[in-house]
Amino acid sequence: MTHKRSAGLLLFRRTGPEPEPGVEVLLGHMGGPLWAGRKAGDWAIPKGEYGPEETPRDAARREFTEEIGLPPPEGDYLPLGEVLLTSGKLVTIWAVEADLDPALMVPGTFTMEWPPHSGNVQEFPELDRVAWFAPSLAQNMLIPSQLPFLERLLELLKV
Repeated sequence: MTHKRSAGLLLFRRTGPEPEPGVEVLLGHMGGPLWAGRKAGDWAIPKGEYGPEETPRDAARREFTEEIGLPPPEGDYLPLGEVLLTSGKLVTIWAVEADLDPALMVPGTFTMEWPPHSGNVQEFPELDRVAWFAPSLAQNMLIPSQLPFLERLLELLKV
């Protein structure tokens, strides 16, 4: 069975002074009318689908640019592994340390019929905003299927 595949980048930045620095992660709020007005469980790691002609890491970098509108950061890409979703999609994520100003985001868009069955096709941002979150808050904001990636990052960073 061939699974759909998705790949993305989880940006993190270090905060606070030594010897106990903290960390924040960059998450995107999913755009479109289905997610409007929700406050928790609707933020995600920027990611997207790819086909067999593309490597997961190349797809993660491309999707970052498509969703955020900025080039992917350079630096060490830390593999956070894969998660097989109940839908059958296989998600692969890398973490990379970088500092990004959320105000610079220029989101990619998608089109969908809205309202359903109306025949009216509208354009919506893939992510309508991005923001930095401390891990304790990110755990509440992140869609549940992506929590393992946050946990793996924190374990890797020993935070």
